[in-house]
Amino acid sequence: MTVDAVGQQGDGSSPAAPRPPWVVEVVRGSFVESAHRVSVVVIEPDGRVGLHAGPTEAPVLARSALKPAQALATLDLGADLDDRELALAAGSHSGEAEHLAVAGELLARHGLGASALACPPARPLGLAADQAWGERPADRLAMNCSGKHAAMLVACLARGWPVEGYTDPEHPLQRHVRATVERVAGPVRGVTVDGCGAPAFATDLYAVARLGRRLADAAPGRDEHRVAAAMRAHPALVAGSDRLDTVLMAQQPGSLSKVGAEGVLLAVLPDGASLALKVADGAARAVGPVLLAVLTGRGLAVPEPLRAVADPPVRGGGHPIGSHRVRT
Repeated sequence: MTVDAVGQQGDGSSPAAPRPPWVVEVVRGSFVESAHRVSVVVIEPDGRVGLHAGPTEAPVLARSALKPAQALATLDLGADLDDRELALAAGSHSGEAEHLAVAGELLARHGLGASALACPPARPLGLAADQAWGERPADRLAMNCSGKHAAMLVACLARGWPVEGYTDPEHPLQRHVRATVERVAGPVRGVTVDGCGAPAFATDLYAVARLGRRLADAAPGRDEHRVAAAMRAHPALVAGSDRLDTVLMAQQPGSLSKVGAEGVLLAVLPDGASLALKVADGAARAVGPVLLAVLTGRGLAVPEPLRAVADPPVRGGGHPIGSHRVRT
């Protein structure tokens, strides 16, 4: 990856005039084969908007990047979760053996089985886990959101609410989840249905970045701090082997990371700044190069294992033939 003119930081809490989106070019040989427009927001540790590019105030479906807020809502409702279960609830797991075990044990501890999950049956999300799955039929536990759904069910039990219909936006659980998103991130500007069947809340990138700051700033003893600490302590449960979230948190102490479908990322960087980004066309391959561009633009180290996962080379015939180029 090469980076051209990383954007300068802003100088106040209110952003200036919008700047053009960043562009990730996919370079194959001497040809620019594809280009992805990316909106980016960085909120500094002191609360200033340090960087903004693209239509950052437009509504965006942050998808699974909001899972830490959803996990926070279940804690607030009294869900009995240990730290491993909490990390799984805040993540999008790969369907590896440990992931299935933690989700299954959480349900069993509260007298529930996988049939109580409203998420659809699926094969594992991780490539290696999918290959290991073999010819077995799809299963609700293997769905990458099963940890979140299990935590939501446990929260319903803690409050004495019916578990039937728990994904309905008007269920008391989901009304509380929405209120939590608005409290720790920003206004919800629309609701639709996520791939897992739970509500998907539309916010904007400033709200997503504010969620990162709330997690990073939380004092010990607060639920926000506990969510962040669980994710940091168990990064392999947030995603899985060779996944961006897991590798970033494992390689960069103090960081937090949660990707969302269709090219979304929430990341608290090692220096405490909170990054939110959205790829306009949903291309996940553009997420990692932008993350690395922000890290290097801030003078932060990029360990090779992180670079390998975030910005793999463009290949031809099994050999590196090109790269990703970030234009700002």
